Order: sequence, then structure tokens, then C-alpha cells
Amino acid sequence: MDEKQLTGILEKYPPSNRESLIPILQEIQDVNGYLSESMIVEVGKYVKMPTSKIFGLSTFFNQFRFEPPAKFIIRVCHGTSCHVNDSNSVLAEFEKKYKLRPGQISRDGMFGLEITGCMGACGIGPVMEINGDYYTEVKASVIKGIIDSYIHKEE
Repeated sequence: MDEKQLTGILEKYPPSNRESLIPILQEIQDVNGYLSESMIVEVGKYVKMPTSKIFGLSTFFNQFRFEPPAKFIIRVCHGTSCHVNDSNSVLAEFEKKYKLRPGQISRDGMFGLEITGCMGACGIGPVMEINGDYYTEVKASVIKGIIDSYIHKEE
């Protein structure tokens, strides 16, 4: 996000208005994908609030990210039905094969792994979603093929 985009977002909100802080941070993250330290500093100047308070507030809410998101976000359902249908083996395969645990991003920034609650496909779980593509009845044995298809999309 460049300075002009950030200024455009800030100017939508009254200056020195602390009530606008969360919507400002949400909009910045929607556009940029995450909140950088420099963006938090600029928001602090705009709303006339110490950066430490803004950072403290934003870390309280788990919706905010402080690092660039992965190119491909992998979400594994861990709702009751998927858990019973062994979503743990799917998660274990990511750790074993890719050294990737929930909440982590691969070193190359390609893949991020998240656990989600129920995705609403209880009869066909475990369910996995990657950037809007859904996979059902996922087994550890098919993960490599799925991940390889995303790697090949980049080539």
C-alpha cells in the first residue's frame, strides 16, 4: 500500500476520532492484507493516539495480522464432524510434509495454514479450503497432489 492509498483511507474518517480506529484498521488491512508498523504509526498520528495504544488494541483482536498474508491460505475445518472424520491426520500431514503448523506461513510465503470452525459440509468432511477452492473427504494421502497443483499454478 502506498502513502496515497493510506491517506485516502484516513481522509474518509474525521481526524482525532478514536471511535474510527477499528474501522480504519479494518479498511487498511482489507486493502493491504495486513497492518505494517509504519501504517500503525501513521494511524496514530492521524487519530492523535500513541502508537503503543493502537498496537495494543489491534493485538487484542485476532482479526488483525501484522505480517503479509500467504499467497495461498489453507483452511482446514476442525468442527466436530471433521474432527471425528480425522481432520487431525490432515493437519499432521501438513506438519510432517511441509513443516507447517496452524497459524504459520511457509518460508517462501506461498502457503499459510489455518484451522477453522465448521464449514457447513459435515457429511463430506474433513473439508479443506484454499483461496475459495473447496476439497471434501480430504485424506492425508491426497494433500501433496493438491498442494502441488497450487505450486504449478505459479510456474
